[in-house]
Amino acid sequence: MIAVYFLLAISLVGIVFFATTGHKTDTGKINVWINSASLIATVWMAINVLNEGTILSANKVFLIDPFNVYLIVLTAFIGLTTSIFSSPYMAHERELGKLTDARLRMYYSMYQGFMLAMYLVLTTNNLGVMWVAMEGATLATVLLVSLYRTPESIEAAWKYFILCGVGIAQALFGTILLYYAAEQIGIGEDALLWSELYIHASHLNPEILEIAFVFLLIGYGTKIGLVPLHNWLPDAHSEGPTPMSAVLSGLLLNDALYAVVRNKMLVDGATHSNMAGLMMMSFGLLSFLVGALFLHRQTDIKRLFSYSSIEHMGMMTFAFGIGGALATFAALLHMTVHSLTKSAIFVTVGHAAQVAGTQKIDKIRGLIKTQPKIGWGLLIGTVSIAGFPPFGVFTSEFLVLVATMHSYPWLALLLLLGIGIAFAGLFRNIHPMVYGAKPEGQNPVKANLWPVMIHLGLVLWLGLAIPDFLANWFSEATRLIAGSAPL
Repeated sequence: MIAVYFLLAISLVGIVFFATTGHKTDTGKINVWINSASLIATVWMAINVLNEGTILSANKVFLIDPFNVYLIVLTAFIGLTTSIFSSPYMAHERELGKLTDARLRMYYSMYQGFMLAMYLVLTTNNLGVMWVAMEGATLATVLLVSLYRTPESIEAAWKYFILCGVGIAQALFGTILLYYAAEQIGIGEDALLWSELYIHASHLNPEILEIAFVFLLIGYGTKIGLVPLHNWLPDAHSEGPTPMSAVLSGLLLNDALYAVVRNKMLVDGATHSNMAGLMMMSFGLLSFLVGALFLHRQTDIKRLFSYSSIEHMGMMTFAFGIGGALATFAALLHMTVHSLTKSAIFVTVGHAAQVAGTQKIDKIRGLIKTQPKIGWGLLIGTVSIAGFPPFGVFTSEFLVLVATMHSYPWLALLLLLGIGIAFAGLFRNIHPMVYGAKPEGQNPVKANLWPVMIHLGLVLWLGLAIPDFLANWFSEATRLIAGSAPL
C-alpha cells in the first residue's frame, strides 16, 4: 500500500507547490515530472497486484484489485501525456494574452487537484470517500472550465457546477441508502466499505438497494454524461482549455462509470436480478443514439467531439448493463481505447484551433497543407474513434455488438444504426477541415504531437493484438465484475 500513499502524496504536493510558488517558465516541465512520478507509482502498484492479487490496506481504507488498478495506470498515463501536450499549449495561450501568470498558477494547481481526486475515486474502499472525491473533481473542473474568464466560459462553469452539483447530490442520497441497508444487518462502522458490502451483499435489503441504485445511476450518470443529464458536457469541453477537455473525456467520465459499476455489483448481489443492468442498458442506448445524432448539428469542433464522448460512454454503459463475460470484457477494452483515442484527438483539436484562430468548424480548413502533422493526427484520430479496423475501437465495438446479438439480438440493429450515423456525422465535418482549401494567413504553430502518436499507436496495437498480460488483466476484472470465469 506504500505505492497508494506515495501516489496521493505526489499530487497533493503538486497542488501546494503550484499554488504557492507562482508561475515560472519551467512550471509546465515541473508538471510533467510530477505526473511522471505518479505514473511510476501506479506501475509499482500494478506490479504488486499482479504478484499478490487484490490488496486491502490494513485500515481497509484503500482497495486495489484487477478492476481499478488498470484504470489507475491508465489515468496516470493520460495525465502524463496530457501534461506533455499542456506545457507548450498553455505557454502559447499566455503569449496570445488569453491567460495571465495568476491563471496559469491556478491551472497547474487545479490540474494536480483533479488528478488527486481521480486517484482517490479509484483507490478508496469507502463509498462515502468516493463521493467526496468525485465532488472534489467537480470543484477542480469548475475552476478549469472558467479559466479564460470569458462570459461563455463562466456560463459553462456555472452550468457544470449546478447540473453536476444536483446530480452528485442524488448520488449522496443513494450512498446514504446503502449505509442504511448495511446498518440493518449490523455491519457497523464498516457500513460504507465496498469490500464489506460486497461480502454481505446477499443479506442486504434488495428493495432498498434498488432504490439506492436509481439515485446512484442518476447522480454518477450526470458525471458520465448520460442523456438527458449530459447538457454540461459540451459546454465544459468547448469553453475550457483543451488539456482539460482531454482529461475530462479520457479520465473523469471513466471514473464516474467505474463508480456506477462498483455499485451495480452490490445491487446484483442483493437482488439476484438484472434490474441495475436494464437501467444501465436503457440510459446507455439512449445516450449512444442521441450522441450520434447530435454530431450532425455541431458548429464547434470541441463540441463535436464532446458529443462523440457521450456516444461512446453510452455504449460502455450499455455493455456493462448487458453483463456477462463478453460484454464486460468489451466494455473494459472500450474504456481503454476510447480514453487513449479521445485524449489524442483533443490534443490535435487544440492545435487545430490555434492554427485557425477559432474553434468554428467552418473556419478550420486545409490543416494537412498548413501543418501536415496536425492534419494527419486529426484524420487518423477520427478514423480510430469512428471504429475503423484495425484500430482497437473497432475491436471493442465489434465485441459489444456480438455480445448484444447473443443476449438482445433485436438491439443490435440500433447499435449498427448508431455507429453508421456517428460515422457520417464525424466525417462530414472532418473532411473539409483536413483537406479543404487553406485560408490565407493560416500559419503553423508550435505543437507537441508525441502524445498523439503514442496514444494512436497503442490503440492500433490493441486492435491488432491484445498483449497477454492485458488480456489476462481484463479477464480477471471481468470475473470480478460479471462473476464469471476469465475469457
